[in-house]
Amino acid sequence: MKIEAIVTMVLAQGFVTLMAAYFFYRVFTSKPKKEEDPSSEEDGKMS
Repeated sequence: MKIEAIVTMVLAQGFVTLMAAYFFYRVFTSKPKKEEDPSSEEDGKMS
């Protein structure tokens, strides 16, 4: 394999790995979205 091909392959794999690591970091450090509880909504019933 030519040196240019090896360099291109290593750079491409490095880029993909860094992007994957970045997005995993973003997912694991993001705050969870607060979801509304559907049972707590006012639907006209008095309890």
